[in-house]
Amino acid sequence: MTLSRSSTRNTILDAAEQLFAQQGHDNTSMRQITAAAGVNLSAVNYHFGSKDGLVHAVFERRLTALNQERLALLDELENEAQGQPLKPSLIVEAFFGPLVRHASGASPGEKAFVPLLERSMSDPGGFIRSMFVDEHTGVIERFKHALLKSLPDVPEEEIVWRFHFMLGATSYAISGTEVLRLAMGWPEPEPGDGDGAQKLLARLMSFLLGGLRAPLPGATAPLPHGRHEYGAAKAPANRNPS
Repeated sequence: MTLSRSSTRNTILDAAEQLFAQQGHDNTSMRQITAAAGVNLSAVNYHFGSKDGLVHAVFERRLTALNQERLALLDELENEAQGQPLKPSLIVEAFFGPLVRHASGASPGEKAFVPLLERSMSDPGGFIRSMFVDEHTGVIERFKHALLKSLPDVPEEEIVWRFHFMLGATSYAISGTEVLRLAMGWPEPEPGDGDGAQKLLARLMSFLLGGLRAPLPGATAPLPHGRHEYGAAKAPANRNPS
């Protein structure tokens, strides 16, 4: 019975996620969700209580998995560094790498993740935006402190602004490539290009780190790479830091 209930719950979440990504949660009716999931309205109410509860569960499922991966990577890096500052490149990759990989995932749910996030940030009522902030606050705080420790000569306000710019660049990189491809006349990627996400991440990391190390406003010299940019702290296995 427990397995059956879990399967029904996930089926509803999968159906709602696809519909929300395509047309937004405000424009998606409960009738559409139940039809796509092959369940009745009582099943949705049983598992989620209301449409708002369902919307919350859809976002929470993806954001929780994403942030757990980010924190696991940062924990591993900090454990290996044994109290020493981390390389800025490792911190940036640990935060943005999981997002790129999720956005480039093979499953329908993973492919829906990016348009789902795009629609969430334009939520006029702020319901989703508020939940998004709640899910990310503790995670972003951990990464901010790691960057401050890695770049001790950079003011906290500047770290926050640059992190904000990095978020914007990454969001556009993973969501705007199709529009840019059409506008620039780029060919479609080769079928079965399994390292597409890794190529995008390598390009993105180069750009993000360039922005992170750019001169402070009013200065002319770029920021230092961090005390241990080429030091002893190493990336955990199976990672490709810039």
